[in-house]
Amino acid sequence: MRILMLGNSFTFTNNMPQMLAGLTGAEVVHHTRGGARLSEQLNPSTKLGSQTQAALQKEKWDYVVLQEMSHGPITAPKSFFSGVEGLCRQIRANGAVPILFATWAYQRGGAKLTDKGWDYDEMAQKLSEACHKAARDNNALIADVGNRFYELSHAQNLYAADGVHPNEAGSHIAAETIAAVIQQHEKEAQ
Repeated sequence: MRILMLGNSFTFTNNMPQMLAGLTGAEVVHHTRGGARLSEQLNPSTKLGSQTQAALQKEKWDYVVLQEMSHGPITAPKSFFSGVEGLCRQIRANGAVPILFATWAYQRGGAKLTDKGWDYDEMAQKLSEACHKAARDNNALIADVGNRFYELSHAQNLYAADGVHPNEAGSHIAAETIAAVIQQHEKEAQ
């Protein structure tokens, strides 16, 4: 099995693609850059986009995981929805299954959340709504990591010191959630 992950630091932090490889037994490749948006992955005139476009046209994948910039689904919904739509079209043309990696709200009470003027529950809900809509509209699977963070945030700290990125436990939760979606899809496809 081959998995391509398209995203940014939320994907590559703590070497999460390797955690996913360990859980699935798959070869996992990631095309990531800190702060990258999905629209960049579609743009062949950027270094990242050129790499992704070549990979989707010339290589065979089983799953392609899409992760938007942390607050992108809320602050730039038009770009987010069109990025998901364009990539899902290309992923299906490749014969692969698209999976939307729905990310988490910034840490409750953290400086980043305060800077944005957002409330934790509000950010979590808006991210979830946007990601679920994008998955539905594009018939993509969804790895709702954001919801797992929301459920577990009272019981354990899943954030790095910046209150935005995952700590190692958070990256494990992300890898486990994505792996569970893949394993469920594999079981249903038999």
